[in-house]
Amino acid sequence: MPDNAALQRLSEGLRPIEAARLSLLGPAARLAFRSREAGIGPAGEAFGVALPREANRFSQSGSRLAFWLGPDEWLLLAPGEEAAPLAAAIEAATSGVPHALVDVSSRSVGIEIAGPEAAFALNQGCPLDLALAAFPVGMCTRTLLGKAEIVLVRHGPELFHLDVWRSFAPYVLGFLDEARREFA
Repeated sequence: MPDNAALQRLSEGLRPIEAARLSLLGPAARLAFRSREAGIGPAGEAFGVALPREANRFSQSGSRLAFWLGPDEWLLLAPGEEAAPLAAAIEAATSGVPHALVDVSSRSVGIEIAGPEAAFALNQGCPLDLALAAFPVGMCTRTLLGKAEIVLVRHGPELFHLDVWRSFAPYVLGFLDEARREFA
């Protein structure tokens, strides 16, 4: 599994292509949270972001984000923060309520692709319709990029973030770099 330094070296070697800029995002606390109705509100309050209740959407407060991944599953992301204090606050808030909370911070890394051809580059290996009408700003979902499972998030008309398992990050970076090559 590549460490942060190896991934950073890999990302520094990417070609600068303005039409589809590709970069590695910084470290972040990542928590996988699962619960039924009774735990959703308290967990969101403790995290500082209301957990979205609409399928494939995300909520944000400051730099913290909560992604709806399934009927009872969310990915909680806090860039630049440590997971332990966040997990402790959520555990205290959901005490006595059936739930699962797992620190997955070391499992995944974030990748950003931005620019007028970002959706085109993603569609070289992602089967989703990434037109704005079909995949609007504020949407997120689990999907595939080539052979890797990713969480894909649309932050802006030309701005996407991917959450990918660390072991697949070199593959995903290489795949996207190749997919945007024609715009160099």
